[in-house]
Amino acid sequence: MRKTASGTYLRPVGAALMVLALLLCQGCAALSEVASGLTSLRRLEFKIGGVSDFRLAGVETAGKSSLSEFSAVDAIRLLQAFRGKKLPAEFTLEVLAVNPNDGTGGTTRTATTLTGLESRLLIDGKTTVTGNIGQPVQVPGTGQTVSIPIRLSLDLVEFFGDKRYEDLINLALALGGGRSDPTRLALDAQPRVTTPYGTLTYPGRITIVSTEFR
Repeated sequence: MRKTASGTYLRPVGAALMVLALLLCQGCAALSEVASGLTSLRRLEFKIGGVSDFRLAGVETAGKSSLSEFSAVDAIRLLQAFRGKKLPAEFTLEVLAVNPNDGTGGTTRTATTLTGLESRLLIDGKTTVTGNIGQPVQVPGTGQTVSIPIRLSLDLVEFFGDKRYEDLINLALALGGGRSDPTRLALDAQPRVTTPYGTLTYPGRITIVSTEFR
């Protein structure tokens, strides 16, 4: 037994129970923090903003709406790449993120640091390449939209080799040309954020589209 400040004696069993209760309280606090982090993660919303810096076989496509708008040199370069059974495309996909944890509606205002956004790119519903963010991005709890660039590259012939040359050019222009249509793109993604207790990964995958925040 151990004597307390009041002069009474605390049996070992009682002391053990007090220690156990203290540990349980600390554990509950930790679980509460993790649950809060997971809630914050689930409340993040994403949307495809658009495509920029699109290059097809090294040729810029910005502002062009048809094959006839390319210079003779660029047109030859594209045709040669296609005849070599390659038509590499590189571009930056802008993903918009918003954090609704702004302190309204009973939520706690918290900033979230997005450390990963492992994504699979879908073009016209077809799964192609994977990508991720290059560095952590903080999404403040202010309801403000944050732009997240993801650099992607793929070979159009590899994934759409059943299409004609003109069809592949038109596809590229629909993605990153003068008539860009972001509705043809989607991301099958899994967000990851940091918390005081480590990294949390979203328990499921989400589909990010251009028509609405999800």
